[in-house]
Amino acid sequence: MTIQGFDHGAQIFATALQIFNQFELTIEIGSDFNQYRSLLLKHRPQQPLGPPFDPEIHELNAQNAFWLVAKDRDGRVVHTQAMRVLNLQSTTLADHLRGSFRSFPPVGPDIDLAASRYRAGLSAQKISVVVCYHGELWMDDTVGAFRGRGLSAVLGRFAFLTGLMRLSPDYIFGSVALPVIFKGLAERLGYMHTEPSCIRWRQNDSDRLLEGFMVWMSRDDLKFVMTIPLLDLVA
Repeated sequence: MTIQGFDHGAQIFATALQIFNQFELTIEIGSDFNQYRSLLLKHRPQQPLGPPFDPEIHELNAQNAFWLVAKDRDGRVVHTQAMRVLNLQSTTLADHLRGSFRSFPPVGPDIDLAASRYRAGLSAQKISVVVCYHGELWMDDTVGAFRGRGLSAVLGRFAFLTGLMRLSPDYIFGSVALPVIFKGLAERLGYMHTEPSCIRWRQNDSDRLLEGFMVWMSRDDLKFVMTIPLLDLVA
């Protein structure tokens, strides 16, 4: 379990598993997104699988994607994340999203895709080659014991490390809604860069716009974040 020039992987995995054990959580990782969809239908019916990870839309396999769920001691799924590769060898993330940002809509609101818009920031115009989209982030709101104790920081870094080991990206990016980013989610997960007002979704049943920030990290950023001791992040 090594990446050239990066030797913290085994230690991070061991510490993370120790922390998950303290919270009585079991981590399951897979690449069969039909199986993942079935887990969501059973444990997260209020938020179905999003289009970016729909196996009926995308060809997803162990070489280009994975999902991660955390289960409590009763076997309930209480947390989800997923990543998939966008191979941008001949273009930038900015150019890619200008043509395809509507393929990454928020799940839940009734979105007017035609009236929504994407504006590339300076960073997106430089991000290229092997780029991972990070999404499906969810924590069960009814399980208070998991909130406010630093667990999201550990889960985020665990997913980042899994992405590094399985997919070897040059960059990882995601989109976070404005109200959530102001609560510090990106920082808790470990993201080192944000770009405001990149995306605005217009809802069919409301004049209110849903604004999203792009969050991202380079491979070097990821390696740096992995040097921060996980135990320092947990209350």
